[in-house]
Amino acid sequence: MSVYLDWAATEPMWPEVAELYTETLHVVGNPSSIHRHGQQARTLIDESREKIAQLIGADPMEIIFTSGATESINTWVKGRAFAHRHSMNPPVLLVPQTEHHATLDAVTWLEAAGFAKVSWIGVDGDGVVDCDQIADVLRGDEDADIAGVTTLVANNEVGSIQPVDDIVAIATQHGVPVHIDAVGAFGHIDVDWAGWHLDAMSVSSHKVGGPVGVGALVVSRDAAKFEALVHGGTQQTHRSGTMDVAGTVAFAAAVELQLGVVATERVRLEQLRDTLRQGLIASGVDLTVRGSDNNRLPHNLHITVAGCDGDVLLYLLDDKGISVSTGSACQAGVPEPSHVLLAMGVSDRGAKGALRFTLGRNTTPEDIGRVIEVFPEVVSRARAAG
Repeated sequence: MSVYLDWAATEPMWPEVAELYTETLHVVGNPSSIHRHGQQARTLIDESREKIAQLIGADPMEIIFTSGATESINTWVKGRAFAHRHSMNPPVLLVPQTEHHATLDAVTWLEAAGFAKVSWIGVDGDGVVDCDQIADVLRGDEDADIAGVTTLVANNEVGSIQPVDDIVAIATQHGVPVHIDAVGAFGHIDVDWAGWHLDAMSVSSHKVGGPVGVGALVVSRDAAKFEALVHGGTQQTHRSGTMDVAGTVAFAAAVELQLGVVATERVRLEQLRDTLRQGLIASGVDLTVRGSDNNRLPHNLHITVAGCDGDVLLYLLDDKGISVSTGSACQAGVPEPSHVLLAMGVSDRGAKGALRFTLGRNTTPEDIGRVIEVFPEVVSRARAAG
């Protein structure tokens, strides 16, 4: 029996999206060409942009297609810093300590290269951003050149939903732009692009059942200036490069399907997640559930198991045909404690026993039952392995 519980890393493609994607791969024509084939390809991209914009409440002109979330995040974060390149002092970026590495590594590079300063924002024991600290930094640095605030909508490891409304309200009081990394939340909870009054938002195709290699940076029409990361052809505002016709078509189709079931799936996945949580706790294993108890992604369960190494647990579960993760797939194979858990106050030793279960549309009660059934044996073997 094969059980896939790593949906936060990548979602299996919707069957109808895979069919559409394969069909559209046969479309001939560069969408920037002015002949008939090129314009037919361009029409497919424009229709995809309009569909996504309509579904999320944006203007089609606000959608910039990218190669994925990492590029989208880097485009805004680095672009804001580069927009201040003529300033006497490097601009300041406010960044929670628990961001995805697409953000952390980008701002760390900016700081090391002298393009920006980073003001690290702490979190509480559930991994929720400290809004008071953001307010304190902005009040204390009123004379500083603030490039912006970036934050996850929901933490990609422990699943805690962040107070985006409060973060935006604080930033707006000081005239500071906000970017959100909505990658793990989009398609699982409500993401209010228009209502949050954001400057920018990053989303990804393969996190909603579309193909890998496609994403979008949504940029408000009145957003603060930022420099393009990729130059060459100005095929899109802020992004050069020949656009992926099949990828954008499939991305739009996946967004439509995912958002069409988000309400019903949220309830179903919460029930399955809670069953898994209760079953693992009832098994008698010494574990701790991490992240917010109530205000978390519906498909996410994150635990740490005392006396175990998360990688060993992962391998032993994989031997049973069960796929899970120890955290972000982007850091898989790196034998270091999770920076998210450390920022939450978990010890190095405790953080090493981390496991993340993420569920999806194909997850069944039988899948959950299988994990609960084998978990005590897996933990026992992991502890014996040291």
